[in-house]
This record gives sequence, C-alpha cells and structure tokens, in this order.
Amino acid sequence: MKLVGNKWDDILDEEYHKDYFKKIVMFINREYKEKVIFPPKNYILRALALTDYDEVKVVILGQDPYHGLGEANGLAFAVNNGKRLPPSLQNIYKELYNDLKIPISKKGDLSCWAREGVLLLNSILTVEKDKPASHKNIGWETFTDAIISKVNAKEDPIVFILWGAFAKSKKKLITNPKHLILESSHPSPFSCNYGFLGSAPFSKTNKFLIANGKTEVDFTVK
Repeated sequence: MKLVGNKWDDILDEEYHKDYFKKIVMFINREYKEKVIFPPKNYILRALALTDYDEVKVVILGQDPYHGLGEANGLAFAVNNGKRLPPSLQNIYKELYNDLKIPISKKGDLSCWAREGVLLLNSILTVEKDKPASHKNIGWETFTDAIISKVNAKEDPIVFILWGAFAKSKKKLITNPKHLILESSHPSPFSCNYGFLGSAPFSKTNKFLIANGKTEVDFTVK
C-alpha cells in the first residue's frame, strides 16, 4: 500500500493492513465528506512525506493539529505561512533565538525543518474544525506510536524532543540507548516558564548530531 510515497510505506506496511488502521481510513473518509476536517486530506501524512525514514535525525512530538481555519499543514507546531503564529510557535522561535541567535521568523511553515531531517509528528493526525482533540482515540495514537517505535529501532542515533506532559508520556517507547531524549515543559504560554525557555534544545540537538558523525540541523526558518 502506497500512502506516503517513500520508504515509510515499506516500514509501515504491516500497520496499514491492521484492522485498527482500516477503521481509521473508513472513519476519516466519512469525516472529510461530512465535516470540515484539518489538515487538508493530502497533508495528513505530510510529516512522513517530507522526512523519509532514512533521513530522520530528530523527532519533535506534538499532540494534534491546530483546529482553526487554514492553520494545520500536517507538521507538528507548524501553521501555513500567512497565518498568525500560535503562541507555542512564538515561544519556540523565542527559544531558538536565545539558543542559536537565529532571527525570529514571521513564517509558520516548518517544512524547511522537515527537509533537514526533523520529523514533526503529531500523535493525532486529524481534527474537526474548532473542536480540539475531536479525533482523539480513533486509532491515530496507535499508528503514531508505531512510527515512534520504528524510529526507535534505527541503529543510528536520533534526538527525540519531548515538550510537555503529553510528549513525555511517549518516552516509554524510546528504549534504544543510542538515542538522546530532550525533555522540558511545553512551549505554550501556560508552561513555557517552567523549563522550556532556557532549555537550549536546538544547540543540544546539534551538539549530539555532530558528536555522532552527522551534519547538524539548520534550524533557520526559511
């Protein structure tokens, strides 16, 4: 089954054929016909499409897509260019500047990071308009847990960035001692001052990659 169009299809083929995934597909097809669902249907697996399995250097975990009109674009924490930057993304940019002195961008689409090897993975991949977490427990969590487990199985060292309690709950899936786990509070305004700001995740990521013979990530938002 070819859903992504790269090596992820081979890696996830077993998941595609499981009953839970078939139920997701049936549910999603019905939802997109009857309601306003985000992101656009062809962007549901965009994170995988832009960051092929062999190219993954870093995983940043989010929860579910933004539920406002025209915001979600299939990448965790990102929004389409031209949309107002969500507070969490503003704080991510603030920390990026404090950490690496990268200028704060007005652009919200992080596809440039994805092409650098940063898998921007939401645990839940779809949402109904104006109804956050509306697609919780339809099966997406099982699918994305499988994705995390497949990355965990890689032999080359990967950086997993876990912001907030939800992302930290996935730590149990990351068992390979070769990988680096960076944890902090969530970048939202409610929690960013409790460990996110000042955590320097971007410089720590690049230091680890270089130490393991990999090229660093250019976190400039282009």
